[in-house]
Amino acid sequence: MWVKGFRRMTMLEKRIKELYERNPMSRRVVEKIHEIAGRLRDRFDRIKIMNFCGTHEWSITHYGLRSLMPDNVELIAGPGCPVCITPGHYVDLLVDLSMEDYTVLTYGDAYKLPRSKPMSPRSLYEAHMYGGRVRVVYSFLDAVSIARRDPGGRYVFFAVGFETTMPSTAIPLSRGVVPGNLLILSAYRYTPPIMRYLLENVEGAELHGVLAPGHVSAVIGSNAWRFLPEDYGIPTVVAGFEPLDVLIAIYYMLKMLYEDKPKLVNEYTRVVRPEGNPVALKAMGEVYEVRDAYWRGIGVVPRSGGYHRKSYLKYDLYHQLGVEDKPVNDTLPGCRCGEVSLGLVKPTQCPLFLKTCTPENPYGPCMVSVEGTCRIWAENIPVKL
Repeated sequence: MWVKGFRRMTMLEKRIKELYERNPMSRRVVEKIHEIAGRLRDRFDRIKIMNFCGTHEWSITHYGLRSLMPDNVELIAGPGCPVCITPGHYVDLLVDLSMEDYTVLTYGDAYKLPRSKPMSPRSLYEAHMYGGRVRVVYSFLDAVSIARRDPGGRYVFFAVGFETTMPSTAIPLSRGVVPGNLLILSAYRYTPPIMRYLLENVEGAELHGVLAPGHVSAVIGSNAWRFLPEDYGIPTVVAGFEPLDVLIAIYYMLKMLYEDKPKLVNEYTRVVRPEGNPVALKAMGEVYEVRDAYWRGIGVVPRSGGYHRKSYLKYDLYHQLGVEDKPVNDTLPGCRCGEVSLGLVKPTQCPLFLKTCTPENPYGPCMVSVEGTCRIWAENIPVKL
């Protein structure tokens, strides 16, 4: 393991060198970060900046941006992985249906998502191995095409995601192109409510800056995050995903702290508009209503779930089966994914990390998706075990 770890450390150093060579401005921004962080030492022992998006976490980890930070600046991963917080009882239900007369259609990211208890089959992937009807699709339109080609079959689409993927089901539903033999289990979650929940209900969640998600904000608009500086006094930057985007965003937040002027900055103006995407938002508002919803390992978050409105209940799995969407305890023994999602612990503080829980054989939900913090760390950080 040490030889492998040493090789991966060299690769990390090469990525940082590549970053500086590809964009010399990166080195200058890092210097500015150190300069302004030094001026903040007398006011903050530790400056905690949380990124929300799994893609931001990948950029930070892959390019070693944490190693470029001053020792008083800490970059924390937040609840930016929709697969990681998808309730385990959804998987329970879908595994059972796959063994009956339903074909479950799922994104690849959720294929190995564990159910609420460590029992066999543990996931849709294992259900398929046991003979269950499970197919991986690349989009909701793939699911629509599959169901249309087999009008006598019964299909369920596992709709996992944040606001980024909600329009992909909302627009086809609003346009009436979804066949009646395709039901949908809506596991959609809205992102701003979890930040309010984190700041108001989670002990120890002290933040000095928030790196707001670029993909989500392209849909809901940068203005959706205005509450963070206005209600909580937290500097907030909507940023793109290139390493330079992230570094610039960090500098902006530190500058706002130094000037004591928290505000919202949209660094990602090449993609994100203040008002968001009106076509997507209109379809989402027509198809989904906002209700309280359970986040795996975290709890019930007020007004954070997207559920089908009355006129679309003919596609709603729970409504059609007469099953109630009741949260159950789905924290797997020994797993600390809930704390990782809230930025309270690092993946390396989980006793299962890279032991019984690996990318090849994930035990907890944070190791399943490419956006999961545990998987990102496992695949990009040299760890001596």
